[in-house]
Amino acid sequence: MARPGGVVIVSERYWAFAGRDGSLREGVMPSVPAWVNRVPLARGLARLGLALAPLFRRGGVAGRRERPLLALALLVPFALFVLPGSWQTPVGLVATLGLVVLMLRGRTLRLHGAEHRAIAAAEERRLAATWSGDAKPSRFAARCGTNFAALALPVTFLADHFWPLAPELWTPAAVTAVSLGATMELWRVAQARRLRLLLAPGLALQRLTTREPSLDDTRIALRAAESVLRRELA
Repeated sequence: MARPGGVVIVSERYWAFAGRDGSLREGVMPSVPAWVNRVPLARGLARLGLALAPLFRRGGVAGRRERPLLALALLVPFALFVLPGSWQTPVGLVATLGLVVLMLRGRTLRLHGAEHRAIAAAEERRLAATWSGDAKPSRFAARCGTNFAALALPVTFLADHFWPLAPELWTPAAVTAVSLGATMELWRVAQARRLRLLLAPGLALQRLTTREPSLDDTRIALRAAESVLRRELA
């Protein structure tokens, strides 16, 4: 996760935030009961919730004033059913654009590319060469949240149009929740089986959500990656 002031790297158990000011914050990722990981859709929603832990946990990377804005932008899609039908789409678009601007402001685009490069360097065992600038792994990543968002749009559209139950008040919230859970399942399959066709839209979108990082940007992300790897391998 790239932030205006630094980069967050996350594993199953740990997260680390390396700041542009040289700071380093470390934390432990929460876990869910084992049975949840065996339930389709539920495990997808659980993974999405866990991904936000570095932002919202005490001592996390989001500031006290920023957390309510992020929470509001994330919850708006589930609450659109209380608005008149003609208002739902405009409000949803404004909330989405607001979240994008909030998440990608400042130097975030370059740090987003640095985040991907650091992860690729770890996977390719080229951490030292990347730190020195002798290697430049890809700034594009198949596991990026941009890929998830690109898949979520058509899945949500199809779910909304083919939802089999009667249109009660809770239906829009249910459609959103089921769509997100289904997208996570589809995303995991696409990554595990390297289904490039499903990942291609998100990878293309990353040309807008990332920029070529400088060596200093890359080193920020590498410091976060080193923190997580050190604790995972201890």
